[in-house]
Amino acid sequence: MSLNGKTAVITGSNSGIGLGVAWELARAGADVVLNSFTDRDEDHALAEEIAKATGTSARYIKADMSKGDECRALVEKAGACDILVNNAGIQHVAAIDEFPVEKWDAIIAINMSSAFHTTAAALPLMRKAGWGRVVNIASAHGLRASPFKSAYVTAKHGVVGMTKVVALETAREPITANAICPGYVLTPLVEAQIPNTAKEYNIPEAEAIEKVILAKQPSKEFVTVEQLGGMVLFLCSEAAAQITGTTLSADGGWTAS
Repeated sequence: MSLNGKTAVITGSNSGIGLGVAWELARAGADVVLNSFTDRDEDHALAEEIAKATGTSARYIKADMSKGDECRALVEKAGACDILVNNAGIQHVAAIDEFPVEKWDAIIAINMSSAFHTTAAALPLMRKAGWGRVVNIASAHGLRASPFKSAYVTAKHGVVGMTKVVALETAREPITANAICPGYVLTPLVEAQIPNTAKEYNIPEAEAIEKVILAKQPSKEFVTVEQLGGMVLFLCSEAAAQITGTTLSADGGWTAS
């Protein structure tokens, strides 16, 4: 499929899932806008690399997704937003009665509220263009709970609920809204955790992956960023024009039980 002439804004996309999605969309011809809260030379270099490799336009725009006005400004600075991928997220693990308030506030703001602000800013642009796709990167934790992840689970459940609302509000328009719910994804951050996990449990890395990190993932295989990029690409296709307001799981069977 071709996304020539379409502009995609991907939040939290200078690494991991977001960057993988940006590459897949750019390879399909979309102009992409990368984002994170930093403003380093290497951030802009990522955009230059994508543009050079794919022949599309790629830009990096700094915006702090914990701040609503900056979320909206990101979309405004992009100038167009045919495809919005809400991917920005952080994590903290602690029991509810020990959960730092500032961590709760940050996770809710970045993982959930940012999607509200960017979507609110993007929908008028999609309506003006006569076409749009909102893809929220939720999580298996948007469908299931785990202990010690109260803020993350709450935020991801909220994203799933908001996705349904956006879908209903745009149901008579050529705009769709869906949520992708990945299990554990092989990102640089997760890769870095493998040796530490193996050391903590005093077991080989392969065993740490299967029995600890992927304990809830029946396939015992990580989801890849390329697979998630492919799912976003599918949701942008004409074949997915009537898929809206739903969740698509990529979790190796986690939510099947």
